[in-house]
Formats: sequence, C-alpha cells, structure tokens
Amino acid sequence: MPDLQPCPLKTAPSTCPPDGHWQFNTNVAFNSDGLLVARYHKYNLFFEESFDTPPKLELITFDTPFAGKFGLIICFDILFHDPTVALVKMGVRQLIFPTAWMNELPLLDSIQFHRALSLGANVTVLSSNLRKDQLRMTGSGIYTPFSATFHHAVKGDPEEGRLLVATVPVLGPVGMNVNESMSPVPAESDYCHTDRCADSPSPASSDPTFIGTMMHDPFKFVLIKEAEGNLTVCDGKFCCHLQYKWTAHDERKELYALGAFAGTHTVDGRYALQVCAVVRCAGLEASSCGQKVEEAESKMDFLLEATFQTDYVYPSVLVSRMALEQPDKLEKATGGRLAMKHSNLSGGLITACLYGRMYQLDNE
Repeated sequence: MPDLQPCPLKTAPSTCPPDGHWQFNTNVAFNSDGLLVARYHKYNLFFEESFDTPPKLELITFDTPFAGKFGLIICFDILFHDPTVALVKMGVRQLIFPTAWMNELPLLDSIQFHRALSLGANVTVLSSNLRKDQLRMTGSGIYTPFSATFHHAVKGDPEEGRLLVATVPVLGPVGMNVNESMSPVPAESDYCHTDRCADSPSPASSDPTFIGTMMHDPFKFVLIKEAEGNLTVCDGKFCCHLQYKWTAHDERKELYALGAFAGTHTVDGRYALQVCAVVRCAGLEASSCGQKVEEAESKMDFLLEATFQTDYVYPSVLVSRMALEQPDKLEKATGGRLAMKHSNLSGGLITACLYGRMYQLDNE
C-alpha cells in the first residue's frame, strides 16, 4: 500500500518533495487483534515514479508467539544487502515478501530466485507475487531451507490465484548464512569417475569459449556436447567447473552450455555478480545460449562449483514447466569454494545456477 508521510520542507528543502510529503511503497502487518504492529517503507525502488526512497534505511521486524521474529522486505529489496541481508545479520529467520516480480529467465524467475535466497541465506521466505501475465508476473511460494511449496502459472493456465499452505519449521534465532553451515566437501574419490574432476582446481577448459548475452550481461560460455565429462569456463579469474553425465539428452533437439560471469550488472538496476550457470539454449545455435527457455526434456546428474569472493551465493535448480528441485547437496569448503550436487531430475533441466552477490562492490 502507499503511505503518505509529512516531510520537513523548511528544514530539508533539498530532499523533500515540493508538496512537503513523502509517499512510500509500504508493507504493513497486523496482529491477531487487528492492531498495526509493523510498517516498512521500501528502500530499493524499481522505476517507481509514484514513490519516494526513504531518507534512511528501515530494518522493520515484528514478534510472534508462534515463530519468533519476522522481517519485512518488498520486491526489488531481495536483490540487495540492505535491508535483506541486514535483517538476516540481525538474526531474523523469517521474511515477509510481497512482490510484483517480473520473471527474467534463465536466472531470475520468481520461484527460482526467491527459493535460492531462502537456501543461500538459510531463512524462510513467504513470497506473495502478483498475477499479471502481460508483465510476466507470476510465481509465489513458501520457502524454507528444507522445503518449497510454490505455484507458478504457465501459458494456458486459467487466470486465477492459488492459496498456498505449508507447515514450516521454527528456525532458531541465530542468523547464519547457509555457506557457514554446510558439511565439508567430500573427497574427490566420493564422486569422481573421470580423469579430472570439476571439484578440484582446474585450468581453463580447452574447449572453445564464446561470449553470449544472458540477462543483459556478457557471459563466457562453453558448450556441453559429450555424454559425460568435466568442463571449465572462466570470466577473468572467476572460473566455473561442471562435472556431469547426461541421463536423458537428444543433441539433435536441445543444446546446453556452461556459463560464467563476474562483473557489474547495469540494466534495470546496478549490482555486482559472480555467477555460474548451466542453461538450455533456446535453439541449436551457440548464439541462442542465454535466451529465455521455459521447457526442456534433457536431464543430467551434475556437480557445479566455483570459488567465490563472497559469502552470499544463492543456488537454484529449475526444471521444465517452471518447477523447482531441491539440490541433493550444497557443500562449502574453505576459501570460498561452493559446490552444488544434484541427480535424478524430475523434469528437463532449464537452469542450474550458483548466483553470487558481491554486495561490497555494488557502489564501485
């Protein structure tokens, strides 16, 4: 809802709107007695000409008798350190997240990234999205570090909403990044069956690389062509490693690539990234890799890993007809290395992604 607040025009003429009022994009919470218990003003606006940015960051929480403390964020906020990560650092383990999320495949579909944030930050996210097909707004969910209950409308679905209900765990009061709570990465022999493993330090791949645009960013790609193997692709010093084995794949119908990007995203927002992603290409030409794809038939067992210069890495596995998979293992080793292992996909693979956010570089 919008919230109209007075602005001290006489004492702060340079920051106040001419009419002496701020209007904020606002999230409110009421308790079981109908009393207003929390009001949060959105901090990261997304081309919202009707609203003002609050003069200072608000970290808004409310307490419940059934699950402790909840924090409030709105839409675009989820991509930034403030307020989302700041709340987690305060010990908040449940986030209330109303959103008007425009899906951006192959890396930022609604259920894909909101669930990834839940895994990467080790929190529960209650995500309620608008349904507006012409603006690509669809996909809501109840995400915990252990489960995902979600609905994502696809083409042809009737224009109606859905109520999601789930039993979720009460998480402890200590906020902790999932990277800090993972088990150690197993020894090479635990999952390596080829000469060189993606989990060990690897030189740049001898396979030819090419640059393709994905999410408006220049990714370095290498095609995934063999029945199984190990691949490495690097963007500068940042390298992504993939160990894989196809369990279902027709190379005459579907092309896949492994991509890496390290840099600052500058379209529709500015934020620094380190990203590893396995994606289905839109066609059979390398130039189609990185484009939007919603369906797939190919399946693979894989280990995807990289060494990140950030603790904030958000993992996701998205399969055909916009469904989520829970990774089999997420494993952290010293030095920033993170590995995601998964097998027995329930649907064709659209994207497997490790989405690292370099919050510390956002303003550089």
